[in-house]
Amino acid sequence: MIEFRDVSKYYLTQTGRKVVLDGLNLVLPSGAKVGVLGRNGAGKSTFLSMIAGTNRPSSGEIRRHASISWPLGFAGSFHPELTGAQNVRFVARIYGIDTDALVAYVEDFAELGDFLDMPVRSYSSGMRARLAFGMSMGVAFDWYLVDEITAVGDTRFRRKSLAVFKSRLKNAGLLMTSHAPETLRSYCTSGLVLERGQALFFDDIEEAIAVHERNMAEAA
Repeated sequence: MIEFRDVSKYYLTQTGRKVVLDGLNLVLPSGAKVGVLGRNGAGKSTFLSMIAGTNRPSSGEIRRHASISWPLGFAGSFHPELTGAQNVRFVARIYGIDTDALVAYVEDFAELGDFLDMPVRSYSSGMRARLAFGMSMGVAFDWYLVDEITAVGDTRFRRKSLAVFKSRLKNAGLLMTSHAPETLRSYCTSGLVLERGQALFFDDIEEAIAVHERNMAEAA
């Protein structure tokens, strides 16, 4: 499970203090499929990055009684001078898993061919995304974080990617942000709505979507 204990997050800006969370106390049970909703600037990406551990709360504590993925498909931390395979081996060592096995999985999944042994700086954005997605699927996590899911490649590759992702979720929890309600309905059963520093949890994703859409209408 993931536990929030009196968690607050704010940023100091030229116009004052921007509050993302204000004293959140919440327990997300193992295996939950949670859609995170909120208007632009509400802090959805910040919320996920705090869970991932790459962004610290201003106060309070987040306890992770599980393994947490990096944001699915995130390709920003690759070392550009290392090859794709070398980057994969580096990640495998960090997570304590078999390096050869992960390289073999990514080689088969990402379909990069000879580029896997070339520096990542030579990759297109789509190739980086394939590499990142392959690594994400090659490591078994208790929770997957998804900030606007993107399936890359041709129709066949996208279909394969989403099929593998759904299979991973059979035994894992999910925290997903998306501006598309249909995407959240496809993957999530519950919802968390971020609004003006408050985070409201709903057991039913439909109720969360309805509250979010009402917030959006009131702000229009």
